[in-house]
Amino acid sequence: MGDVLPAVAPSQLTVASLRARFANPPVWTPEVRREPRIADRTPAQAAVLVPIVLREQPMVLLTERATQMSTHSGQVAFPGGRVDPGDANVAAAALREAWEEVGLSADFIEVLGALPTYTTITSFIVTPVVALVQPGFALTLSPSEVADAFEVPLAFLMDPANHRRHQMAGQGADARQWFSMPYQDGAQERYVWGATAGMLRNLYRFLIA
Repeated sequence: MGDVLPAVAPSQLTVASLRARFANPPVWTPEVRREPRIADRTPAQAAVLVPIVLREQPMVLLTERATQMSTHSGQVAFPGGRVDPGDANVAAAALREAWEEVGLSADFIEVLGALPTYTTITSFIVTPVVALVQPGFALTLSPSEVADAFEVPLAFLMDPANHRRHQMAGQGADARQWFSMPYQDGAQERYVWGATAGMLRNLYRFLIA
């Protein structure tokens, strides 16, 4: 069952409304900030791009990670990765990773702002950088990192009726809860879950606040 919460209104998903929301953020609380650690590795800063493609209805560009990736292989993800020392800031890191992974040029991208960090189960402290993307781009996937790229309607992702909540046994810091947002893309189900779904849930909370 999805949550009994209102969907973000279509009027709040327009270009003007999205720009205004990030220009004057509301007081709000992220719902998901951290996953329990499963490995004793040094935390690393990372950034992902949350690309909202301005089609007739806004779409979110997502990727399916290549199966040979060392972390989160085969999962649905945003373009992104570790922040490098040469990156000017997290937004620059997200733009660089989007170019390296899927060939999305910064010429098409307008960064709106960032959401609070999300710490993954693999100890990456991820900053989601939300951006508008003008249509007309051509993607070139890096086969070593990305198996596929696809788009999901933003309105679908911003409707809690499409959010599923999961929980594993455990108490306190050992308990793990996560969201999934399964999307039927023609004959194929795109299973959005884990960190990607958690960051989208936070975007929902930001837009509905």
